[in-house]
Amino acid sequence: MNSNRRYEIRLSGSGGQGLIMAGIILAEASSLYGGYNAIQSQSYGPEARGGASKAEVIISPDEIFFPKAQKLDLLLSLSQDACDKYYHDLKGDGILVVDTTYVKAVPHHERVYAHPFTRIAIEKMGKAIVTNILCLGALAGIVKYVKLEHLKKTLKDRLPEHLLELNLKALDEGHGLIG
Repeated sequence: MNSNRRYEIRLSGSGGQGLIMAGIILAEASSLYGGYNAIQSQSYGPEARGGASKAEVIISPDEIFFPKAQKLDLLLSLSQDACDKYYHDLKGDGILVVDTTYVKAVPHHERVYAHPFTRIAIEKMGKAIVTNILCLGALAGIVKYVKLEHLKKTLKDRLPEHLLELNLKALDEGHGLIG
């Protein structure tokens, strides 16, 4: 298998930020609508809300034989603790995406996208709870295996009608940050 075609993503932060759900949406969008193979796994601290949380998604056009991320192509960190803990797992040419609302000490890295995702979610959407979806929109502008239209279809499949409009708006807002 060509390991260059395997793309490893870790979404990290604190419990309650919706990273597990974001990982599930990302994997479903890539596999159900993108036609790729995808594996999603998750872990979170025993405190759940406020404790460490991470979701990993591996996407590949090829079969995925090992289900754990080893050398990350992309790391999303929504908290300083998560950034500090997982940054060492990022490939040298990998992409670091951080929420500068909470990550104040951004590591020096060649490929960094640093935006105040949580602040933007609050100011533009009126709710911090859509930060995870806003971040997925940004990832659609960064990762070739993730398409905005596939994320939108997955949200339409998963969310009740009364939550859909806000989440689609957050997805577009995040995508617009990358340009």
